[in-house]
Amino acid sequence: MSAPDTSNNPDAPYDVVVVGGGPAGLQAALTLGRMHRRTLLLDSGEYRNAPAERMHNFVTHDGTPPAEFRAAARAELAAYATVTVREAAATAVVRDGAGFRVELSAATDAGGAHGPEVLAARAVVLATGMRDTLPAIAGLEPLFGTVAAVCPYCHGHELSGKHVAVLGSGPHVTRVVFLLERIASRLTVLTDGADLDPGIRAQLDGAGVAVRPEPVKELSRSAASATVSFAEGPDEEVGGIFVAAEFAQRAPFAGQLGLRMLESGAVEIDAMGRTSVPGVFAAGDMAHTAALPMPMASVLTAAAAGLVAAAAADGDLLTQDHPS
Repeated sequence: MSAPDTSNNPDAPYDVVVVGGGPAGLQAALTLGRMHRRTLLLDSGEYRNAPAERMHNFVTHDGTPPAEFRAAARAELAAYATVTVREAAATAVVRDGAGFRVELSAATDAGGAHGPEVLAARAVVLATGMRDTLPAIAGLEPLFGTVAAVCPYCHGHELSGKHVAVLGSGPHVTRVVFLLERIASRLTVLTDGADLDPGIRAQLDGAGVAVRPEPVKELSRSAASATVSFAEGPDEEVGGIFVAAEFAQRAPFAGQLGLRMLESGAVEIDAMGRTSVPGVFAAGDMAHTAALPMPMASVLTAAAAGLVAAAAADGDLLTQDHPS
């Protein structure tokens, strides 16, 4: 017996509510739309890669501005009648019987703004991403996404032949330096007043990498891209800066649902994007499997995770619709 068709019943629960309008959420909605699942995509308008002028290391999209990518994805979703996109922020996602209750803040429709809503869903795909916290250095935040970055795979090539600084003193320093040594013309580690582990210092010295141990006073734009000013000593002109940001869940839903978390601060998922709560799936850099040490923060991997999580959600709903 076929499952009931609720695609034209506005009072029926959505098959899936996808929370998050970045690459993971957009791809999840596309996958579900292609399978004619009644799907709602909630887009709060906040994106982790919003500061970036362009995204990279994504075949066919290398160098595409993130906003352009999202607009193209939205245009593709418009072709699928069972997918609805709402520019609204979810405030709560909680279990409600066999399904879920999704509470929205004020949303916008053709008639203008209206008050909070409560929606029902059979399953939920969380794709809300992470929030970065940068080192507390004056002038760093305005440079982030252009001159300053965290991922050499995403932003390293654009600094080819330039003097690049690596800010920090932790174990990440040598890895970032060695990733960039084929790309940059010169590398300088800025410890911002912290001491380097002797083993790290020996590796840097062996590679001929300069170290500036003075506290960093300020970063500012310059003709070379950025000027690093120190509490004492001469300034450094650099073409780019790599930093280590701390990250945490952008949204509160993992806590609301009691999802199992990993030491990285990400939601634990299995290989198909299933969380520890049946019916809740997670995709993008907010989640990863226990086999990985941290999320793979890239547009391409986020989109791929969105596809996998959506397929898993569709498969689990299929099992509910057609129990053996």
